[in-house]
Amino acid sequence: MMRMEQVALQLYTLRDFLKSPEAVAETLRNVAEIGYPAVQVSGMPEGVMAPADLRALCAKLNLVICATHEPGARILGEPGVVVERLRALGCAYAAYPFPAGIDFDSEESVSGLISGLNASGRVLAEAGLTLTYHNHNHEFRKRGGRTILERIYAETDPRYVQGEIDTYWVQYGGGDPAAWCRKLAGRLPLLHMKDYMTTSENKPAFAEIGAGVLDFPAIVEAAEASGCRWFIVEQDICPGDPFDSAARSLEYIASTLAD
Repeated sequence: MMRMEQVALQLYTLRDFLKSPEAVAETLRNVAEIGYPAVQVSGMPEGVMAPADLRALCAKLNLVICATHEPGARILGEPGVVVERLRALGCAYAAYPFPAGIDFDSEESVSGLISGLNASGRVLAEAGLTLTYHNHNHEFRKRGGRTILERIYAETDPRYVQGEIDTYWVQYGGGDPAAWCRKLAGRLPLLHMKDYMTTSENKPAFAEIGAGVLDFPAIVEAAEASGCRWFIVEQDICPGDPFDSAARSLEYIASTLAD
């Protein structure tokens, strides 16, 4: 089983509480009080807090910065800037968060994304850092008989591009989250734990871990076997107070999934 010290909260879940330095400090204090040992930095407006200040604040609260999401255009166009930011944060992992501006109907656009990820990932790798890819459902469209997500991993070097599988979006796209964890054996340092449910209006929705339909015991077992280092809780939309949702997810993990 995974260990509790491997569990993190994706700050995008709390993005509405990250609009000022004071709000960031209060939010991180709440995250630490809930019991999370680590955070992934995302959802914070540019310039709200300098990386060095954020690193110092997290250290004061005994929160590890396990990973970040960086703007996709910056990853592809300015990987050296990403390296500098990760070093300032004391963080080894960044994720390409969303394929903004990528036309998945265009082979040129898809190929350009893949080659760009590989090139930027090499820059990070040479600096001792790791670039990962965060999927949504978009990548489960097929081109040339394979899903785009399959192509991303098949056509990039594992040394340069690794995985940040998002369980909700794999399910939404028609894939099997546990199978994708197994598929990325040795290439899955980060996992986005995000549960999936169907509402009374018959629409898909986000849920606290354990409140939806995903088989997290099987997902965690598969991710562990593939060498996952960080199990990152995220809930894009919460039914009420997102701090309460984050706490409920952590309670389920502690009682059911972790040592």
